[in-house]
Amino acid sequence: MNILDFIFFFIYVIIFYIIFFFRRKRYTDPVLRKYHRQSFWLKVFGTFFFCLFVIYLSPGDTTGLYYPEGINIAKMILKDPVNFNLITGSGKDFDQALLNDINNSGYFKEESNYMVTKLVTIFSFFTFGKFMAINLIFSMISFTGTWRLYRFFYEQYPHMHKQFAIAILYLPTFVFWSSGILKDPICTGALGWITYSLYTLFYKKSNPVKNIFIIVLFSYFLIVLKVYILVAYLPFFILFLLLKNVNLIKNKAVKTLLVLGFFTGSILGFVEITNSIQKALSKYASEGISKGIKNYQVNYQNQAEFVESNFSLGVEFDGSVGSLVKMAPAAVVATLFRPYLWESKKLSTLLSSLESLALMLFTIYVVLKTGLIRFFKPVIKSPIVMYCFFYSLIFALFVGATTLNFGTLVRYKIPGIPFYLIALFFILDFNKKIKKGPENIQAIAV
Repeated sequence: MNILDFIFFFIYVIIFYIIFFFRRKRYTDPVLRKYHRQSFWLKVFGTFFFCLFVIYLSPGDTTGLYYPEGINIAKMILKDPVNFNLITGSGKDFDQALLNDINNSGYFKEESNYMVTKLVTIFSFFTFGKFMAINLIFSMISFTGTWRLYRFFYEQYPHMHKQFAIAILYLPTFVFWSSGILKDPICTGALGWITYSLYTLFYKKSNPVKNIFIIVLFSYFLIVLKVYILVAYLPFFILFLLLKNVNLIKNKAVKTLLVLGFFTGSILGFVEITNSIQKALSKYASEGISKGIKNYQVNYQNQAEFVESNFSLGVEFDGSVGSLVKMAPAAVVATLFRPYLWESKKLSTLLSSLESLALMLFTIYVVLKTGLIRFFKPVIKSPIVMYCFFYSLIFALFVGATTLNFGTLVRYKIPGIPFYLIALFFILDFNKKIKKGPENIQAIAV
């Protein structure tokens, strides 16, 4: 980075500030205005420190793959417009001889890596290829999506605006790892846009063309970048949308049949979708998803003596369903609560370990405050708690089972942590309403 990087970063901060300033003026709610302004500046500072981190402290894919190769493709296009087909083409067709760094050979066979690189190429045309400015654009994509996610929860439960802000807008690792040239900013942004658009389309029933376009666009990005997020998320969110509408039906028998029917259908659909996209989830998918998970673990264990950040779940996985069930608690705990403080050997994992400790202590507090029975009661009674809780657990299971390195775990888990934290906040709020009187339960059970 040089002085021009900082200058262009400052210019683009001003541009985005002006855009969001006029956008914010449309809000009549002072609460939304306050959180929108604060979360914007958090993303700006998060981007600034992320850039310093990947340049001076922990270089990785951002500085070694996505940015240099993206700039390289942009230069080739400027030199000869015929090379524009590099943006419209696929990674597997990319000529390895054109790479900026021969050490990156093979990375574009994963379409997700090529997608991020192509986005860098496109954004470089608007930023003169300046590193910090491109990082800021990635960060702002994430910001627009996470803001939609905040609005989704806030519009239904405005009294919990502080809790939602903590879980979605202020969570340190979520802000940091979604603030630069990585897959994560696009994925977190896509998750928020899909959530709010589906909610607007099926519950508010407004702007169908616009919302369908948004859903298709960002679903495409998730399918290419991290399809397992979509596979874990959609069944439970669609179930929530159905249950929310079912609650408007007064006939209990009809409610029960619809809920059971859709729940069964969503589970079967989830299994079918998972089977159909195994190749996208793992290069070992031809052996089945369970064997794919096993090979992920073996790959990490084979590198254990070279990579300090590798860890073990303490459960041997032999590819059977039984061992997967045995591994599930350890995998979920690893995603939600690890790395522990004593396992954090790098600065890049220290922030996550502190956050994981806080999340563990808060979980213990909620369980002790409510008791086990009242802890799970809102998960059963409230559609929104059910959706947040089960999505976060299923997501945690997949990430924990396939990611046995703390350096990648701290990034991969961020799309699930806000939902787990929100579920805990809902459980506390639900139990407060029970203490005030049974008539208050309905306020959260919808």
